[in-house]
Amino acid sequence: MADLKEQRVCIKFCFLLGKTATETVTMLREAFNEEALSQAKVYKWFSWFKHGDMSLEDQPRSGRPSASRTNENIKKIRDAIMFDCRRTIDELEALTGVSWSSCQRIVAVR
Repeated sequence: MADLKEQRVCIKFCFLLGKTATETVTMLREAFNEEALSQAKVYKWFSWFKHGDMSLEDQPRSGRPSASRTNENIKKIRDAIMFDCRRTIDELEALTGVSWSSCQRIVAVR
């Protein structure tokens, strides 16, 4: 999948060149094919740029941050895998006390 930040840089570049959001969507689709950001997202980024927010980072979100993928839990999962790399997600869940879905996410990005 194309890096989202890479596409944001492209959107900002087009904005600074004076391209329209519609022109930018067309160029992104040509460059990134199915992985291009949606038209709505491109328009949203153009709106932020027009209002002076030139940052390429995600806007802060409300809500509670993830508490399951902490460094401590990642270390628990990594240590359990290093001891026996044939362990299943179910076994990792039972050994570490970390939820099944969190174990899966940690193992997937390992």
